[in-house]
Amino acid sequence: MTGAPSQAVTETSRRIRPARKLAGVVTIPGDKSISHRALMFAGAANGVSRILNLAPGVDVESTQRVLASLGVGFQQDGEALVVTGVGRAGFRKPEGPLDCGNSGTTMRLLAGLLAGSPHTFELTGDASLRSRPMKRIADPLRQMGIDVELSEEGTAPIKIRGGKFKAIDYELLIPSAQIKSAVILAALSATGVTHIHEPVVSRDHTEIMLNYMGAEVRFEQVVVGSDQEDPRRRGTRRTDERNISIVGLSQWEGAELTVPGDFSTAAYFIAAGLLVRRSDIRMSGIGANSTRTGFLAALSTMGAKLSWQKRKTVQGESIGDLTVSHANLSARKISGKLIPRLIDELPLLAVVASQATGTTIIRDAAELRHKESDRIALTAENLKRMGAKVGILEDGLVIEGPTRLSGADIQTEGDHRIAMSFAIAALAADGETELDDAACARISCPGFFDMLDALR
Repeated sequence: MTGAPSQAVTETSRRIRPARKLAGVVTIPGDKSISHRALMFAGAANGVSRILNLAPGVDVESTQRVLASLGVGFQQDGEALVVTGVGRAGFRKPEGPLDCGNSGTTMRLLAGLLAGSPHTFELTGDASLRSRPMKRIADPLRQMGIDVELSEEGTAPIKIRGGKFKAIDYELLIPSAQIKSAVILAALSATGVTHIHEPVVSRDHTEIMLNYMGAEVRFEQVVVGSDQEDPRRRGTRRTDERNISIVGLSQWEGAELTVPGDFSTAAYFIAAGLLVRRSDIRMSGIGANSTRTGFLAALSTMGAKLSWQKRKTVQGESIGDLTVSHANLSARKISGKLIPRLIDELPLLAVVASQATGTTIIRDAAELRHKESDRIALTAENLKRMGAKVGILEDGLVIEGPTRLSGADIQTEGDHRIAMSFAIAALAADGETELDDAACARISCPGFFDMLDALR
């Protein structure tokens, strides 16, 4: 039965058979991270916006549902979603708590965005979201003078009491785009100019989109050291940092917004093409923003065969087509400033590393323990179930390869990244693999398994 489509076992579980080859063109749905931002920034804009290629998935639906309850208007017009904004401080008083579902992006970014409105807001979510750390955004918001209340454990629900507050100078201690974005969005309603220093650059969709829509958000790279300074000095290297300035009480206008294809979704098809022999896969119109494509940088050092075509910039975001085919890979150490650029893809990278020659070491990824699941522990457990040699570090993993994987029963804990990563592992394994909750993939990509089956 090798090469046949995967089959559903129950409403949520799925059995996946190995693949002999994968070939074809994949149209990647809209980027989830950018879609959240497009909805929020259009909702807080003056005037009307049109959004094309909005991401499907439960998380983005959570953002739209919360914004609608705050007075933002939505209407479908053909392929475009028309958004009628209420202005930066125009969100109406909610009738009750705002349910962010499973979406950390929704909760953390809204915490900053809503601070400028003269109401009290309570942000909550499902059990998983209510267990994730929120003190990391509460601390800088409190420094600005915003009234933020958390549970005793430092988690949601979050209560934000809007009012007047001031600009701050802030150094981002955790390389997280969600924390950075919460501060930027709050700073737009502050008195004065907020300065953010980012020692490790994280994804910059917030800065790009707000700048495009006319908000006074500026950012510049800071180069510390250079390979060209003195080639005889070992260890001298170029390090990019970033300074961001945000002018308070800033307004922005509605705009035409086109969401690129989601690179994090494309990553699963990239990995599938690398691991399944005789594969040739092309993905069209995907985001090529360098703050998101650390997965490609890591794969390139491992010997992956990757080729970009039709690169262009649309509304400040780089996009292009990408072709991938099977390759023999070599192990590498993945750590440091590359980690924020591939944080969502690290479980998938661990799957790929199980097929690389040598020992792959992933470090500086402790943030993975605070996602929808403990992704370090769960990735290691599931790889071991499939026969891989994996060691757990406090902030990462050690994977020895190559190891021929065997089909196994995979525990996802409802984590979409785990489910999709091990769907890819199943394609390169001997025998059938069963995911206990494949349905959780709908959180970010409802059509994931259909897209995968179409390549067989």
